[in-house]
Amino acid sequence: MRRHFYLIAGFLSIGLGTIGAFLPLLPTVPFMILAAFCFARSSPRLEAKLLDHKHFGPHIRRWRERGAISRRGKKAALAAFAFSVALALIFSPFPWFLIPVAAALIGGSWIWTRPER
Repeated sequence: MRRHFYLIAGFLSIGLGTIGAFLPLLPTVPFMILAAFCFARSSPRLEAKLLDHKHFGPHIRRWRERGAISRRGKKAALAAFAFSVALALIFSPFPWFLIPVAAALIGGSWIWTRPER
């Protein structure tokens, strides 16, 4: 039963990551890392396919080995946070715009402090 849960969660993560490749505010690589985690517990064959993937494999391996995020990934994440905060400042009334500002500060600080390579 647990194996099936992880398999379904892995495929959902792949789906969300694929959608994130086309939507600017939805991340892709974190969902692929989550999918690899789920497939490691349900399907070693699918996990190996992700680890061998030309684009996502290096990111997943770096995250697993050192908790590292590439500088380009950090810049992209921080740009997405900044865009989200700008939208919140424009379209949300006080005090609601403070929620995305706080999330961006907390999440952005955490991302920036991760190792790079």
